[in-house]
Amino acid sequence: MPDADTAPEPTAALEKMLALLSYLLTRSQAHDQQISQAGVTARRSDVYLLLALDKSEGGSRVGDLAERLMVEPSHVTRQIARLQAQRLVERTPDPLDGRARRVVITAAGTALLTQLHQANRDSLQRALHGVAERDIATTVDVLQRLVDGYVRRVRTQAHPEQYETHAPGAAGGVPDQRASGVQEAG
Repeated sequence: MPDADTAPEPTAALEKMLALLSYLLTRSQAHDQQISQAGVTARRSDVYLLLALDKSEGGSRVGDLAERLMVEPSHVTRQIARLQAQRLVERTPDPLDGRARRVVITAAGTALLTQLHQANRDSLQRALHGVAERDIATTVDVLQRLVDGYVRRVRTQAHPEQYETHAPGAAGGVPDQRASGVQEAG
């Protein structure tokens, strides 16, 4: 892989912009400001978990959530306990396996996401003032491809046996991240 000095200029410029954007969006003060504007309290990682649950009809098992979020199941278990104490999620029996439990988002969890989404959209609209809708749509398309490529690489490295014969989008391939909610967190 070429380093930043030998990368094509658009790629080097994109790398710099992504680093700056990542810094701006992931600062703890930025998260605190967004949740304050939304009138809610939530950890950043909890927002990702709630988004994943919101997209999964009928809930998800802990292991499935961990795989979707690309973290260890023990991390998800701790998050679920914390979110359950706040009544944002609940555990329900798995209809396919009576021994297993599924985690589902509650109405309070959905309301929290709705408030956070609105605050995020308001912030984005202010930041994108004057930018043409077609430019925004093109940016979304390029970023989606970038996310898909990174997720595919991470999952291939974690489980190479599952991805040796599967093309993206095929059985065992990388799911559409718009459906999983991974990139939607604020």
